[in-house]
Amino acid sequence: MAQPQVPGDGGETLELPCGETRSVRSFDLGMREFECACGERHAIVMDAHPPERFLPEFLVSVLQEAVETTSEEMPEFGTAHLLGIVLEEFPQQVASADVSDDGDVGAGILWVTDFDSRRLHEIIVELVVELMEHAVSHADDESAVSAFETQMLDFDVREFVAEYRAERDLSEDDVYA
Repeated sequence: MAQPQVPGDGGETLELPCGETRSVRSFDLGMREFECACGERHAIVMDAHPPERFLPEFLVSVLQEAVETTSEEMPEFGTAHLLGIVLEEFPQQVASADVSDDGDVGAGILWVTDFDSRRLHEIIVELVVELMEHAVSHADDESAVSAFETQMLDFDVREFVAEYRAERDLSEDDVYA
């Protein structure tokens, strides 16, 4: 949760899941994670980041067509919805702040997780697979359900994330302190 601005501190401070605090202005749009004073790396996501950071474009398109959102401000399924799913599953491991009033941040919403960027990526893929599995389970077509379940037996989340990150060139070196 963001704390009130303290004069000279460069904006509001955000209490991270690890208990440390950090100015919201210390994060920028190019950051995917940072090394914290607690000794761990924390993933950073902003609402300005596209959902394709985590999922292939074709899947994002399918989700945007299939998932009805209830938000007037964010009517199309996107990054905020992905992080909402993570926040719902891991409320103690995600800190968020509405930074829309701070023009120096460059985003509207900021999330910092207790997970590093690779683990967050894996969690998002796992949760989207669960969402898809739930949707398919409601299908009246048993062969579609069976085919999906068979395909998921062969699906390796870690392998998918490694390949996707390599394809998107999201190397471990893309860390900003």
